[in-house]
Amino acid sequence: MLRTFVGKITRGFALFVPRRTTLSYFGEDKREVATLVPDDVKEGYFAVLAIKGEEPKRFIVELEYLTNPAFMGLLDQAREEYGFRQKGALAVPCLPQELQKILDA
Repeated sequence: MLRTFVGKITRGFALFVPRRTTLSYFGEDKREVATLVPDDVKEGYFAVLAIKGEEPKRFIVELEYLTNPAFMGLLDQAREEYGFRQKGALAVPCLPQELQKILDA
């Protein structure tokens, strides 16, 4: 199950990393969405939001953290809490300090 989750995440990121812009147009009865990959998210990285606490904090994380057991635990929590339908930056249910500790280790 964990391997499937990592595979889906990796495939999903592969769709976003090489591209710099994605545009979907929708008319009056549809919504208009324009998604830009920010310049600080370079190839081999992805954006993560730590959303618990007073204010969410955004992190730019290397893809290799997808094999880190502590980070994988956060992804499991995100899957349980939010499912696979997140758009934009990946949101994880932890305090920014907790995610920083994982990234610094």
